Amino acid sequence: MSNVHHLINGQAVHAGRMADVFNPSTGQVIRQVGLASIETVREAIDAAQAAFPAWRNTPPAKRAQVLFRFKQLLEANEANIAQLISEEHGKTLEDATGELKRGIENIEYACAAPEILKGEFSRNAGPSIDAWSDFQPIGVVAGITPFNFPAMVPLWMYPLAIACGNTFILKPSERDPSSTLLIAQLFHDAGLPKGVLNVVHGDKTAVDALIEAPEVKALSFVGSTPIAEYIYTEGTRRGKRVQALGGAKNHAVVMPDADLDNTVNALMGAAYGSCGERCMAISVAVCVGDQVADALIAKLTPQIKALKIGAGTERGLDMGPLVTRAHMDKVIGYVNAGIEAGASLLVDGRDFKVPGHEEGFFIGGCLFDHVTTEQTIYKEEIFGPVLCIVRVDSLEEAMRLINDHEYGNGTCIFTRDGEAVRLFCYVIEVGMVGVNVALPVPVAYHSFGGWKRSLFGDLHAYGPDGVRFYTKRKAITQRWPKRASHEASQFAFPSL
Repeated sequence: MSNVHHLINGQAVHAGRMADVFNPSTGQVIRQVGLASIETVREAIDAAQAAFPAWRNTPPAKRAQVLFRFKQLLEANEANIAQLISEEHGKTLEDATGELKRGIENIEYACAAPEILKGEFSRNAGPSIDAWSDFQPIGVVAGITPFNFPAMVPLWMYPLAIACGNTFILKPSERDPSSTLLIAQLFHDAGLPKGVLNVVHGDKTAVDALIEAPEVKALSFVGSTPIAEYIYTEGTRRGKRVQALGGAKNHAVVMPDADLDNTVNALMGAAYGSCGERCMAISVAVCVGDQVADALIAKLTPQIKALKIGAGTERGLDMGPLVTRAHMDKVIGYVNAGIEAGASLLVDGRDFKVPGHEEGFFIGGCLFDHVTTEQTIYKEEIFGPVLCIVRVDSLEEAMRLINDHEYGNGTCIFTRDGEAVRLFCYVIEVGMVGVNVALPVPVAYHSFGGWKRSLFGDLHAYGPDGVRFYTKRKAITQRWPKRASHEASQFAFPSL
């Protein structure tokens, strides 16, 4: 059995307590990962701090050259990376490949470092005075990433942070660490200097060490809302810049004029893709009118029952297992709670078994009808293949219901009505909105993030907001007086 090591100052470091890494399709331990101690995290911080001065002074064009080579190496190793993701997370190979490609898009954006870091210049802002803005790196920054996207979410963070001249410490999920580590090693193979990117695996000990270290100037986080709020509170209390992306409860509004066949196809992928373990997963379908709800259920039910579910490393599947046995039990507990609360379970996936993989962490797709806003399955993020149908009488009621929810990550509307779309996009209190698009994940040159308790901090992830997060703006005003000129002192505040 192999061990997953830390990557510090360009070298493998074997240190710390050990934790098991499972293959969710078999339920068997396949690797062990070291959990960093405070001393191991300190070693990574020291390496990043030592590497910062030289990397900060590396021209952005040279940083971009390393990123271009990194992108090429990821593309060349796509199959191997997808295999590792599927082995440890459980998602299908096709889904794992798609995740990696979306991550590579962020590297492509970061390759534009010479452009995005140019700054701004104003000649003759005043008499013989020039002014400009310079975008400078922060220093040592860190990222804490979740299990559900072990390739993509880290690539939201460190390529851009490093392109901006910072050095980085990544604390990925200890549940599926191998693909994340391989990707970081490939970055070094692309020519990244030692210490610019460091990877430490771990649990709360490692997280708290990063929060408490004064040398770490900024923290990026993606995960659950309670942890996001904790990291934001503790980080900002210590004067750090923090962006902490939390949980979600994403609603899809289905209008009476929606193309139901396209709506069903979109909802199937959005609700059940990656076994529902996505912060952008649609977990509530808000149907405007009973007729819409009945028609939608009639089309969804046979497709949910026909989902092709199996080991993620097999081709041609719709869904793999959940990531751990504990999470599988948690999702089943939510389904049980929904039944007890009076919701109608139309499709029950609790007893689903895959022949030959009886010990795997599998659950079939579940569908609830007549879900109310007071029920736990409506209020809380399940993070599993469970779709809830809520019935309302109008678009206004649907929007009010969504706006009243504590989360505001993503939402979408299915309709042919442009007036309804215009109203929905303006009124809805959600950070990412789709129009006939179930998973409105922004492309790399926009930015990703929700509202309300789905995001703690002022700046979203990657894209233009990512550049702002990983840099400090410096405004410079200069004047070169003409020779042999002597001007009287000015005591009033300078102006034109």
